[in-house]
Amino acid sequence: MSGERYVCIHGHFYQPPRENPWLEAVEVQDSAHPFHDWNERVAAECYAPNATSRILDGDGAIIDLSNNYAKISSDFGPTLLTWLERHDPRTYQAVLEADRLGRERFAGHGPAMAQAYNHIILPLAESRDKRSQILWGLRDFAHRFGRQAEGMWLAEAAVDLESLEIMAELGVRFTVLAPRQAQRVRRLGEEQWHDVSGARIDPRRAYQCVLPSGRSLALFFYDGPIAQDLAFAGLLDSGERLAARLLGAFSPGDEAQLAHVATDGESYGHHHARGDMALAYGLYHLERSPTARLTVYGEFLALHPPTYQVEIFPNSSWSCVHGVERWRADCGCNTGGHPGWNQQWRAPLRGALDWLRDNLATAYVREMSRLCADPWAARDDFIAVILDRSPEARAAFLSRHAIRRLTPAEEVTFFELLELQRHALLMYTSCGWFFDEVSGLETQQVLGYAARAMQLASSACHLQLTETFAALLERAPSNIPEFGTARGVFAQLIEPAILDLTRVGAHYAVYSLFADYREREQVYCFDARQLSLLREDLGRLRLRVGRVALRSQVTGEEQTLSFAVIYFGDHNLSGGVRPFIDEQRFAEMRGEIRDCFTRGDAAGTVRLIEKHFESGAYSLWHLFRDQQRQIVGQILDAALDDVERTLRRLKEQHYATLEVTRRMGMPLPRILSRIAELIHSADFLDLMAGEAVDVELLRRANEEARRWGVEPDRVTAAFTVSRRVNRAMLELEADPERLELLRRVEGLLVAVEPLQLELDLWMAQNVHFTLDRRHRPALEARAAEGDVQAQAWLAAFAALAPRLGVKVR
Repeated sequence: MSGERYVCIHGHFYQPPRENPWLEAVEVQDSAHPFHDWNERVAAECYAPNATSRILDGDGAIIDLSNNYAKISSDFGPTLLTWLERHDPRTYQAVLEADRLGRERFAGHGPAMAQAYNHIILPLAESRDKRSQILWGLRDFAHRFGRQAEGMWLAEAAVDLESLEIMAELGVRFTVLAPRQAQRVRRLGEEQWHDVSGARIDPRRAYQCVLPSGRSLALFFYDGPIAQDLAFAGLLDSGERLAARLLGAFSPGDEAQLAHVATDGESYGHHHARGDMALAYGLYHLERSPTARLTVYGEFLALHPPTYQVEIFPNSSWSCVHGVERWRADCGCNTGGHPGWNQQWRAPLRGALDWLRDNLATAYVREMSRLCADPWAARDDFIAVILDRSPEARAAFLSRHAIRRLTPAEEVTFFELLELQRHALLMYTSCGWFFDEVSGLETQQVLGYAARAMQLASSACHLQLTETFAALLERAPSNIPEFGTARGVFAQLIEPAILDLTRVGAHYAVYSLFADYREREQVYCFDARQLSLLREDLGRLRLRVGRVALRSQVTGEEQTLSFAVIYFGDHNLSGGVRPFIDEQRFAEMRGEIRDCFTRGDAAGTVRLIEKHFESGAYSLWHLFRDQQRQIVGQILDAALDDVERTLRRLKEQHYATLEVTRRMGMPLPRILSRIAELIHSADFLDLMAGEAVDVELLRRANEEARRWGVEPDRVTAAFTVSRRVNRAMLELEADPERLELLRRVEGLLVAVEPLQLELDLWMAQNVHFTLDRRHRPALEARAAEGDVQAQAWLAAFAALAPRLGVKVR
């Protein structure tokens, strides 16, 4: 083989936007347990490990750490990067740093590609929506990576000529498609076309796609069989086999060849446990191969421009054999997890959203034309505010687009209209159609965006669209009888979640019973300024009466509210919220309610609250989900304390009998065994919750549990211990000479060893490896000179290594 040989692995990293459309934050998702939500879970299983993936020797010891992102081609969804930036900055910075390192490695060509903003199926989108999606994706990329994107990934690799035209116009040089999306090819300068349909295109070169405008961009078609085996057939079970498979993709010839695959990035750790390590080991072998060298698409394209032209199948994708029907029809493509279900809801759902989009667009242009010269140019530029919602950025945006100085009320309308359009784009996120059922989490998410868009249309345009939209949803059948249709989903799951400032005020009021608010607080995407707050407690009874000024950080909408809430204990509370009227009337109301409460007249206090707040009562249900879980958890903890005391009393009363039963080899009665398990679990979690774990108490508790044959909830126990050890090791990384921390981590691992938990200690192992390379040599030098502290550190460091499953050099 005389031609140059290259290998490229592309990972498409993406999670659907999961933020509550009104709070701009991801709320707790029980299906992601023990993590808070699916973003957090996938980040822990995939995104973070790939930033510091381990390469092991034959004995399982770490020999190197790899930032995989610096060696592969990748695209990260802007909505995912937004979440990582806020919630996992360590991984976020590693992704950005990988692109910088990659540019050094690949002759100035970064490994990162842009992605169309929120994963819309572009062939099914309106022309102006395609432009905004592509432009927003490119602007977001430049903002984060500090350079212009050479390539762009299309959601689901769904492609049409118009999208390629917009990409080429905006400076995109290439994209990546599936082999079955190629229709025919010819060598440049020749007339004869060759049919390559049915995935028969040679994937080992770049192709030129000439567009109707005369512009062109390059297309890469990944190796389908290798990608399929990597994602679904166990190729990631062995990094060595992955490398061999890619190196085996070349053929004899003098032309340069590129062996490359594209898969979901979540394959490397989330879909396939330890897939990041298989990838790292595969890259390790490829880097040392004399046969080929690693590259990324931008570098390969610069070195070997296309010598062939290609024509594609428009309206095609990588995950639907029917083109793009999976996102608008019951084409038969589904997850396969629900035999007997159908997806007849897909077309009516898209039809309802198309109707909504068109009505929103008309209203948007009508109202926005009164405030700015070019409404659609303003929307295209709105990504600047999405990326930076500071007052300065908002003022700069207004100066660019407003036709005159706007009043405060007009500014609110201005940003409400732009937010209306943002949600009109978000409601087309592809995941809403990908899965099997119209009531699924992803479809709920797009319906939530639609609801938020309609709410903004009502405020900014005085346009009521909800009833007609709901009627259109009735045409979309659900597979679940309780919902009947998508209208049932909307009514039962979406409409109750709709928020306004009064509802935010209700949350603030109810939570004030359980939290000590500062004068200024951020309540999700709202600024809350406490104007006054009366606190009165009588035993279990609590009363709060106050005023709060709320402001949306998103639209600038403001409102001052007064509230009163009374708490009776457990889950019982009552309260009211209303717009603030005037200081005198508020003072009179507060005094009246306070006097009644301090007399111990709880029922009278409730009646007064109902009298002064006619708009309706509020309760624990009006807390937002995370705080609701927190408060209910506190209430349950109190109840469980009572139960636990009772169980402990039973255990103590019958301890001797239980011990005799155990010594006689008789199994404990199930109810007594269960009591012992519950108490042990409670003891375990209590011990783990402290600032420093009492290792001796933990050892005794585990020894007693072992004798009685009981154990804690293994999933929760493993998660709790893993998180504690990993966090402690990160503390050690920041302050390496904390000897007591080294000893504390070792003691904890020794104490839990009898439980044989499946711990996830990859972060702790990585930190240990890094300290071994960067910090231990200096300690050894000091120890050789007689430094007792250094000698103790080295001994503790060596003792911890086998507990973490690592080796010290």
